[in-house]
Amino acid sequence: MRHPILMLSLAAILAAGCNRDPAPATETAQPAAPATAAAPAAAAITDEFSYAQPDKVRIADLALDLALDFAAKQLSGTATYTLEWKDQSATELVLDTRALTIDKVEAEGAGGAWAPLQFALAPEDKTLGSKLTIQTPQRPAKVRVTYKTSPEASGLQWLEASMTAGKQHPFMFSQSQQIHARSWVPLQDTPQVRFTYTAHVTAPAEAMVLMSADNDPKAVRDGDYSFKMPQKIPSYLLAIAAGDLVFEPISQRAGVWAEPDMASRAAEEFSDTEKMIQTAEKLYGPYRWDRYDILVLPPSFPYGGMENPRLTFATPTVVTGDKSLVSLVAHELAHSWSGNLVTFATPNDAWLNEGFTSYVENRLIEALYGQERAAQETVIGRNELKAEYKTIDPKLQVLSLKPGAVADPDEASSSTVYTKGAWLLQFLEQRFGRADFDAFLRGYFDHYAFQSIPTTEFLKYAKANLLDKHPGKLTMQELEQWVYEPGIPPGAPQVQSRGFSVVDAARVAWLGSAQLPAPAVTSAWSTQEWVHFIESMPETLTPEQLKQLDDAYKFTGTPNGEIAQRWYPLTVRSGYAEARPAIAEFLQRIGRRKLIMPTYEALVKTDDGLAFAKDVFAKARPGYHPITTASVEATIAQAKPAAASATPASDAAAAEDKPTADDAEKNATHTDGTSGTAEPAETN
Repeated sequence: MRHPILMLSLAAILAAGCNRDPAPATETAQPAAPATAAAPAAAAITDEFSYAQPDKVRIADLALDLALDFAAKQLSGTATYTLEWKDQSATELVLDTRALTIDKVEAEGAGGAWAPLQFALAPEDKTLGSKLTIQTPQRPAKVRVTYKTSPEASGLQWLEASMTAGKQHPFMFSQSQQIHARSWVPLQDTPQVRFTYTAHVTAPAEAMVLMSADNDPKAVRDGDYSFKMPQKIPSYLLAIAAGDLVFEPISQRAGVWAEPDMASRAAEEFSDTEKMIQTAEKLYGPYRWDRYDILVLPPSFPYGGMENPRLTFATPTVVTGDKSLVSLVAHELAHSWSGNLVTFATPNDAWLNEGFTSYVENRLIEALYGQERAAQETVIGRNELKAEYKTIDPKLQVLSLKPGAVADPDEASSSTVYTKGAWLLQFLEQRFGRADFDAFLRGYFDHYAFQSIPTTEFLKYAKANLLDKHPGKLTMQELEQWVYEPGIPPGAPQVQSRGFSVVDAARVAWLGSAQLPAPAVTSAWSTQEWVHFIESMPETLTPEQLKQLDDAYKFTGTPNGEIAQRWYPLTVRSGYAEARPAIAEFLQRIGRRKLIMPTYEALVKTDDGLAFAKDVFAKARPGYHPITTASVEATIAQAKPAAASATPASDAAAAEDKPTADDAEKNATHTDGTSGTAEPAETN
């Protein structure tokens, strides 16, 4: 998902720089080596965010039979599990649920007849939901649960027709990562458990239903749909969507699903998708999921993208007409190797998904769009990391989180998971050389294909297949420092962006002389360069300075969410009231957390801003996903405007904890977190 020491010192992270620069491998793709079973960890892996007991029994296959009801905002039907009993003395099947109504539970007998089973649904925990304990004294091969979801299911969003682009038909979609799948299917909701699945879904005839499975580009809308996912996936990759959707092909194995007025534009925006797949295959082995389609969701989607197998969910905010934000597609596609194929065993190991994926993403961007573009996106990503590490608890700056570090897996540090994780892999590439590191990474994906592993398993594999095979280049102590200690170690690889040097010079000159750069200079700037121009400004500017920028560049009201994400908080901090109407429109139109949360966070720091934020949120809330709603509610609830209020600086140099032109190569913020996610967990 898309998608951001004990500080060794702020100086250490500034000096460490950034790098997403290696060139693509040129060898042709070879058939994948047979997946080799990974050696089991010495001790059982405990997922603190699941009630499941996979050491006793595991779901091997899931068969769903569901009815989709837009009016009731509900899915209802059955989930049938084919079980693998690991412990022949076990007498219970424990599943994760959240706000589900369980009508009955049955077991299949020897003759195919279904017999009722006793079950108990525990009181709800705010984070984990309710443990469903099913009595299974005979350890049946199949168990069936009849249930229905709540209209407030945290993993589903139901949109009225008015909230869609076409405004003719309602829309619904899921977001299962991190632990929201349990809100629409009772499951062993832990990435340790992988299963195949089939589904039969009925819906109103006008709604096209899609899932993270074998969607047929030629499917006819008839209200009756069947799906099959033959590759084993973890629960967080279970996905469903339904609405007024049409298909536009990109290649024989890739295409776009979207509302009718978006489909052709999105297909053009993402036209390089097949090239991305081929590039990734040359580097890391064949694409093993058959098709790769992209579903462009309504603007309320809370993340940039979600890597659901065969059907990436994507925000419409990256459809800009100039392909400037297609790194999101590169990120979600990269998850087909890092995350979907080789998966973290618990959310505390999320960097194994997002850090690896962010590294692979940057390699794809470099191969297709050049080293300078890749360098700029790395620089932007490191800016976010640097900013986050000024305030974040050191215990969240480590790649492998300790149990109890976060109460909810959605609270993990996105910059650490995405950017520090990718930085580690860039460090390894630098130490061992691109050719050897590429061979290692490809072998890693083959070795652990369709398995879920903890960080300790990666470290063991890296020692045997990288450090020991190339002695003298890296010690285990150095590698473990990256993984287990906060901050960025000294010696992290650096990068410079030539384009950002020009941007920095223009910004510094304007701050000193009030003379804007010549149009001949700025007319060729990319989204990344405009992002860097804005986010490298002082903490506040004068209203006159902001008006000068606005008159020249029309930042207020921009359709580009990446620019808006930086511009609107700057206007709030600086007391630039002229932007308020556009801010209100932006916050009500977009539900993507990464883009809107910085503005909410800036607003709540003053009494006036807090009142404005509450008013806007009340209007925007019906169109927000529950995940976004929870984030905004928490920000407003925790606001302390009286203590945080400050008169906006009247001098452009005030509150100057911002970089200068000399720091161009040291800045960073991921253009699409996470997907994660991944922005918090975007990254998913």
